[in-house]
Amino acid sequence: MFGIIATWRMALEGITEADQMLRDGANRQDALETAVRAVEDFEYYKSVGYGGLPNEEMQVELDAAWMDGDTLSIGAVAAIKDYANPVSIARKLSLEPVNNMLVGEGAEKYAHKNGFERKNMLTERAKIHYHNRMKEVKELELKPYSGHDTVGMVDLDMDGSMAAATSTSGLFMKRAGRVGDSPISGSGFYVDSEVGGATATGLGEDLFKGCLSYEIVRLMKEGLTPQEACEKAVGDFDEVLKKRRGKAGDLSLIAMNNKGEWGCATNIEGFSFVVATENLKPTVFLVKFDENGKQYFEEASDEWMENYMKTRTAPLVRK
Repeated sequence: MFGIIATWRMALEGITEADQMLRDGANRQDALETAVRAVEDFEYYKSVGYGGLPNEEMQVELDAAWMDGDTLSIGAVAAIKDYANPVSIARKLSLEPVNNMLVGEGAEKYAHKNGFERKNMLTERAKIHYHNRMKEVKELELKPYSGHDTVGMVDLDMDGSMAAATSTSGLFMKRAGRVGDSPISGSGFYVDSEVGGATATGLGEDLFKGCLSYEIVRLMKEGLTPQEACEKAVGDFDEVLKKRRGKAGDLSLIAMNNKGEWGCATNIEGFSFVVATENLKPTVFLVKFDENGKQYFEEASDEWMENYMKTRTAPLVRK
């Protein structure tokens, strides 16, 4: 049995490539890195990697993390600028005996020393998004923050080994140096090959209040299915935040156990995720809610898929 699951439709191309690798016997780490890099390299996905949305100073600061479910080794970078494929830097850091999480200038020095590609990650499209948002905020008094779609993935190879990874440019118009949940162990990601793994996307400042990725793995270890664990962790913490703080930010998590079973739970409309297993081709699912608030999954239609790409690749005009 093998499988891979990821947050958001933007992971589909990478998942498709990784699915074939896993079918051909590739290990979980190579397949996972390939899948995440595909998202990082595509400039039209404006919340990850190249073309990621900038901070308030119009700089692209990226966060990424890596975890090996066999050894529990972790590597992470945060607020790193001008380097392509931060997930690969995080994977390299996971092999170090210490200094496994590096931020800002320290992460950049490490990347340079180890030969990673230096690249200006700010695209012309991202500049247009920035200038348009600045005008909207000034004219309409809108809050600048929006667009925080982390790509998070968990995979399982034929040997029963697992890995997890995340990559994001974080909140659009965030303060310089802001770091969310994505590179934080237990919050943005967690995986244990003896149990399973989970990753998160949403409002990092709320996600890391609950360490939801670890909580889902803990619940799976107690015997819950990935779906049961996701629903319990997200549902319970959504209630906690509303009780303690009056509201809850976006919380969306996906999970897979070491049997290849998977699950997803969210507290928002419009969340999508991608799954591929031995018995399921790479498929995009949309999370829906019935009249009683119970969530269910629906395979994305051809029309939805076509509109998704049209929207993201449409020409932009500076307002």
